[in-house]
Amino acid sequence: MKKIVAHLLSLFSLLCFVMNAQAQDVEQTLTKYADKYQPERIYLHYDKTTYAAGETIWYKAYLMSEIYPADESKTLYTDFIDDNGNVLSHNVSPIVEGVSSGQVDIPVDYASKYVHVRSYTKWTLNFDTTFVYQKHIRVLGKEAPKTTTKVVPQYSVQFFPEGGDLISGIDNKLAFKATDQWGRPIRIKGVILANDKPSQEFSSVHDGMGVISINPIAGTVYKARWKDDAVVEHTTDLPKSKPSGVSLQLAFNGAKRSFIINRTADAPPILQNLHVLGTMHGRVVFKATVSLTAKNTVQAAIPTEQFPSGVLTVTVFDAAWNAIAERITFINNNDYRFQPIVTVQRWGLNKRARNEVEIKLPDSLQANLSVAVTDASIDVDSSTNIIAHLLLTSDLKGYVHNPAYYFKNNSDSLAHKLDLIMMTNGWRRFKWEEVRAGKFPAINYPKDTTYLSLSGKIQGVATGRLGPGDNIVLITKEKDTVTKIMALPLERDGSFGDPNIILFDSMRVFYQIKSKAIDKGDVQFMTARLPAPNYSALRSSFAFINPLLDTAGNYRHRLLAEEQARAIALVQGKTLQGVTVTARGKSPLQQTDEKYARGIFSGGDAVSFDLVNDPFALGQTDIFNYLQGKVAGLMITQSGGQTNLQWRGGSPSLYLDEMPVDADLLSSIPVNDIAYVKAFRPPFTGGAGGGSGAIAIYTRKGGDIQNTPGKGLSRNTVMGYTPIRQFYSPNYAAYDKRNEQPDLRTTIYWAPVVRTDAKKATTTIVFYNNDVTKSFRLIIEGMTKEGLLTHYEEVLE
Repeated sequence: MKKIVAHLLSLFSLLCFVMNAQAQDVEQTLTKYADKYQPERIYLHYDKTTYAAGETIWYKAYLMSEIYPADESKTLYTDFIDDNGNVLSHNVSPIVEGVSSGQVDIPVDYASKYVHVRSYTKWTLNFDTTFVYQKHIRVLGKEAPKTTTKVVPQYSVQFFPEGGDLISGIDNKLAFKATDQWGRPIRIKGVILANDKPSQEFSSVHDGMGVISINPIAGTVYKARWKDDAVVEHTTDLPKSKPSGVSLQLAFNGAKRSFIINRTADAPPILQNLHVLGTMHGRVVFKATVSLTAKNTVQAAIPTEQFPSGVLTVTVFDAAWNAIAERITFINNNDYRFQPIVTVQRWGLNKRARNEVEIKLPDSLQANLSVAVTDASIDVDSSTNIIAHLLLTSDLKGYVHNPAYYFKNNSDSLAHKLDLIMMTNGWRRFKWEEVRAGKFPAINYPKDTTYLSLSGKIQGVATGRLGPGDNIVLITKEKDTVTKIMALPLERDGSFGDPNIILFDSMRVFYQIKSKAIDKGDVQFMTARLPAPNYSALRSSFAFINPLLDTAGNYRHRLLAEEQARAIALVQGKTLQGVTVTARGKSPLQQTDEKYARGIFSGGDAVSFDLVNDPFALGQTDIFNYLQGKVAGLMITQSGGQTNLQWRGGSPSLYLDEMPVDADLLSSIPVNDIAYVKAFRPPFTGGAGGGSGAIAIYTRKGGDIQNTPGKGLSRNTVMGYTPIRQFYSPNYAAYDKRNEQPDLRTTIYWAPVVRTDAKKATTTIVFYNNDVTKSFRLIIEGMTKEGLLTHYEEVLE
């Protein structure tokens, strides 16, 4: 007998040793995951809610990792896509202290109802892409004619057992959510049927959600018979219950939480000694060991007062560390926000009047803010904001309706409504079987820990073929810089780079390989810069239909946008009267214009030149030499390597492929690389400084590219970061020719970078009203170095 007891004690000691080792393995894996595989969360603040074709979308990006600004990744990618999956713009912008900014112009002829936005870093692509930032921005087109076709609503309800499973013989909570086909909540009421007999009534209590208490009987079939808003009856099966097992519930006491674990009487021994882990952002914030050998129920408090605000995941494991139940809950310790103090120093609600608004932060916080001022009478969507997204929806799968609502105050009633979101939405950061096995995510995209710099790689070079002394000679010309000549050493794999040359905008590069092993080869520049993905396979996710009734705000926004576009068209002379068109076909020049010019550069009052079909163009030293004497009123002088242009008393704006450039860059482009030139007569209102006209240069593309072998260096245009423009805010206190034009702007002011620190806790923004606005909507969002967030919204009238 003593030998048997000793043997059992030995087995028990071995089992305890194994269990302790497994516990350590799980915690060590979680710690490593949190330290080395922490995902980044992204939020974009826009200058307004909706846009019209031809307007500019201005945005500011905020990035967080855990509870702090994400400061490791240095490059942000933001794609703007139409309904068919075509990329309108692939913006690449630098990240500084967890923030970035940019803009994109919606084409004047844009026909889609939405612009779809996806924003990401390389690092975020290593994880579940469901959590890549996405936004569907409505584009206000012309009012569609009324149609008799009706969209048939489709309603459904989903049931979610608390903890994951219904357990027979145990009191369970069963949450539900009722929605239409667009994810919008609907109200329902109905009855639970047990073997087709009514057992209890239920109804939604908030945004289509509610909770049912149920103690399922083994072998009984449960269904829900319910009616929607139109009093149409539906029947939905409830999840099947397990005959035995363990359930997990959470109890509320103000901001505090406690977990309750119940087991069935016949639960096997492996379900009688349990482990409980609480995690936030992948880190273990509490743990407990629970014994149910002598009882069927246990309740314990969770030390939530020690946690940061955010989503807490509570997971129950059996004795062998298999996950058997899980529940998420939102912890709100009201420690995540700061509140700016806004004071209007000068009112100016009259036409083109001056306004001054003072923004002061408490306790001299070091913060980075974005500020938008719009016409208060246009449409607005306040359903989400920086706080709701970074603290809540960026950690959840599925659509959350009006998430900003849950951060209006800290009341218990709002906390219970938010818990309905926790029970009906959610995601599992970990596959626990992989955590037990110590398996980590595959990293296909290392973090961009350095900014985009001039770099490249010679293609098709076998490793080891290149050696010491091999290099590549580059002649570079970047905007606002002088031409540079440099020799960069080639690594053994053919790669090269200079981390000191950070690229903004485009750079023209001529290169020659200097190596005894190879004398030429294809060079791919900027291999670290991600190209735009092919979104054609994701078109189904862009078929976003969320029909909203046209509000007064939509109508006013559309009206102002159309009037502004009409005023610009009149100034540019797009309205041509008394012209009789007799030719059926289009001239070669018209065809070239359609091929190259887009948006505000299409058509217009311009002198155009087709260099593809002009044999005299090839003999010119540069494009300005070609243009001399060809455009009435345009004076071009060249002296000492400098080019000076004058047109009606000012310097015309210069564009290369519709991007602003300077004369030095244009003069460095070989004429045989240019396909088309448009010289817009003054004034050109398409861009800042266009009062003295504009010259648009288009480089050859498609079948117009000349592949002429022979002497000379190989060349390429290298793209770095997307140029970040400054928002044009008129100053009506000073003379500017643009001030003579009608002003119907709906975005009155946009500042993506407003900083405060310990030395300067107060900042003042100054802006001028347009011609028609009677009240302003001011929205401030921002983040501090400590990860505190703010959303401030006020109507000034």
